[in-house]
Amino acid sequence: MDVLSEVLAICRSERAVTARFSLSAPWGLHSAGVPGAMIRLSRGAPYWIELEGSAPVRVETGDLVMLPLGAPHTIASVPGVAATPFADLIAQHADGPKDENPLVFSHGGGGEGTEMFSALLWFSAYCRHSVFRMLPPLIHIRESEMPMAGCLATTMQSLILETLQRRPGWRLSAGRMGELLLVNILRERLGRQAALDPGWLRGLTDPAIARAIMGIHRAPQEAWSVEQLAGEAAMSRSRFCARFKALVGETPIGYLTAHRMALAAEKLEAGGLAASRIAEEAGYESEKVFARAFSRWSGVTPGAYVRRERERRKQLAEFADGADAQPARTMRS
Repeated sequence: MDVLSEVLAICRSERAVTARFSLSAPWGLHSAGVPGAMIRLSRGAPYWIELEGSAPVRVETGDLVMLPLGAPHTIASVPGVAATPFADLIAQHADGPKDENPLVFSHGGGGEGTEMFSALLWFSAYCRHSVFRMLPPLIHIRESEMPMAGCLATTMQSLILETLQRRPGWRLSAGRMGELLLVNILRERLGRQAALDPGWLRGLTDPAIARAIMGIHRAPQEAWSVEQLAGEAAMSRSRFCARFKALVGETPIGYLTAHRMALAAEKLEAGGLAASRIAEEAGYESEKVFARAFSRWSGVTPGAYVRRERERRKQLAEFADGADAQPARTMRS
């Protein structure tokens, strides 16, 4: 199995919230941020999206937009329109828990129309730590630049339809469609090497470095040395280290540790395994040494991480059941 398939096989969508908005100019909507990966597809008139601290970006009909970490943002028919908080419209139109009752509403001044399809997906720990954090806060895929744009649009619309109809098995079906969207978005970025920031995804563009990454993913518990990883890449130690750092953005051992910790975080969140077993599967003979390594990586001890993630899951559940009020915003013109 190739590394991308291997990584994404672990990325499971835990929950999905979908929405369909019928918007008519002038209109503006502001999100203070969401606890998941947001994907949007639009039809009709173009619109603009602006992340805090960034210039507005024009989004054409058929384009796909993804915010991997759900960054605060504003969308509007044109820059400069006063934006209504999403929370206000959710409070007005929501009918029960959002992950069971997709949000459908109309909004705007009655002018040129934009149909907006949104999916908020919550992914597992490994995906959040190893995939989303290496991506830019905004991914904009233009329909004109992506051969599979039509297929993605169909998948997105099918995802919305599944949640609207809620036939038996719809939760599982919607989750898998969300994963399919993520796979194809990452494949599209992999095909545009110049757009990739340093990270393991960029490392896959180099066959030699990809072999070393594949070795780490195949056996993360192994006591890998730099020399062994350089051997996987069939490169000298010095050349391998320089090339790996340039592409991946960290040292080979640094990447090995981060990969191990992300896998460990996944197991800690899942529960059911003793810390000593998780440490062993991460390649550590001592639970104490593992705990120190995990603390350096996450900033908290394994126990504190578990408590923090329980609180995060509680917040996710609260988000699915309702939303807090947010102040109105205006997109910069």
